[in-house]
Amino acid sequence: MAHSNPETLHSRRSFLQQGGLGLGQIALASLLTGSLESPAGAAPAPTTNPLAARPAHFAPRAKAVIHLFMAGGPSHLDLFDPKPKLAEYEGRPIPPEVIGGQRYAFIRSDAAALGPRFKFTQHGQCGTELAEVLPGLAGVVDQVCLVRSVTTDQFNHAPAQIFFNTGFSQPGRPSMGAWVTYGLGAESRELPAFVVMSTGAGISGGAANWSSGFLPTVHSGVRFRNQGDPILNVSSPPGIDRETQRDTLDLVGKLNRQRLETIGDPEIATRIASYEMAYRLQSSAPELTDLTRETPETLELYGADPAKPSFARACLLARRMVERGVRFVSIYHEGWDAHSDVVGNHKKNCGETDRPAAALVKDLARRGLLDETLVIWGGEFGRTPMVESNAALGRSLGRDHHPQAYSMWLAGGGIRPGMSYGRTDELGFNIVENPVHVHDLQATILNQLGLDHERLTYRYAGRDFRLTDVHGKVVTDILA
Repeated sequence: MAHSNPETLHSRRSFLQQGGLGLGQIALASLLTGSLESPAGAAPAPTTNPLAARPAHFAPRAKAVIHLFMAGGPSHLDLFDPKPKLAEYEGRPIPPEVIGGQRYAFIRSDAAALGPRFKFTQHGQCGTELAEVLPGLAGVVDQVCLVRSVTTDQFNHAPAQIFFNTGFSQPGRPSMGAWVTYGLGAESRELPAFVVMSTGAGISGGAANWSSGFLPTVHSGVRFRNQGDPILNVSSPPGIDRETQRDTLDLVGKLNRQRLETIGDPEIATRIASYEMAYRLQSSAPELTDLTRETPETLELYGADPAKPSFARACLLARRMVERGVRFVSIYHEGWDAHSDVVGNHKKNCGETDRPAAALVKDLARRGLLDETLVIWGGEFGRTPMVESNAALGRSLGRDHHPQAYSMWLAGGGIRPGMSYGRTDELGFNIVENPVHVHDLQATILNQLGLDHERLTYRYAGRDFRLTDVHGKVVTDILA
């Protein structure tokens, strides 16, 4: 919506916009030129509740998404995509015609092949083959769709992580969770619509992975901490009681609403909503994160200690969040970048993530929530069939980054269970059947929430943008 009110000439943002001050103009561009449109395309009037629930484009199969992002790039060859032929090639270069001129950051293209490091066996009625380090996933494999033909455009961690989460390789675009809350609004008034948690080391792509980009900042992910207060400053300072705080917020809210009516800046609506959410979080967040209310059996299922930060604790919190109306939960578990010792790396990470991820699927199913909750597990790319060994860097028996092909799994939310989809060649290098591009996965995720990825747009800088940009198609073969 264009801000044409003459009174905007008196606002600082308008001054920066019209004065052409480089950094100010860039930083504020989303607020000055963006127009918030509903999924149906009609621009709503300014509202003090920018997260008001909106209708989907069509009947959704899922109400919520839990995205388990394995930052660093798990090896499809060692976990999900058994390749006996690769074992036969071990110690010999892969044929040049397979590699096709691909260059790598840390290895030569003629590096020797490295066979799968773990034993694979079939599981469940579906007979899907999984590595021995995934006993938890093996127990729920009949409820999972394993996609073995994911491909991405990006080779390095930060661009690939941002690309998966925002559809673009550079910071500045809205993330999936932001697009979802923009399209559907919020279900809960007590908790944020989009929550982010992380476990492990740092995330290469940083906050760009859950940013609102050029959407109003109310759509950014709210990051919960691993211990202590889930959000900084959620507790009132000494001497401030609830009544005083409520009176203060009411006065500030009145002033903000007057300003919103005058200039129509969506960031003022964001500010109002943020103040009110912070007030409600003072009671809802401690209740949410109090895992002592869970049964000992449930804590054992996840392997979660209520007092210790862990991926298990984050998964259990994610279940509690979707129960309470949170639409999109992202959990980032970092540390899968196995340039050396892929065996030790993946044993450690599977030990931390496999049981909780499987428990999440089981727990959602037994509570009747799996059908309406889409769970996604995977990273930004796979790992090379060739070995990475570099004495100067202290690396041996590792794998480099591999964007051409990798594996992910999905469960619930209207996804067809107990199936494997797509196929790579006999060395796990290239996709030979049913490729699934990152944009295709994004389109499918939105589809399950009742959103058409081609219609969910936001006008910014003179053109309409969408999560999948000008690419992507729904992977209908994996839908139930």
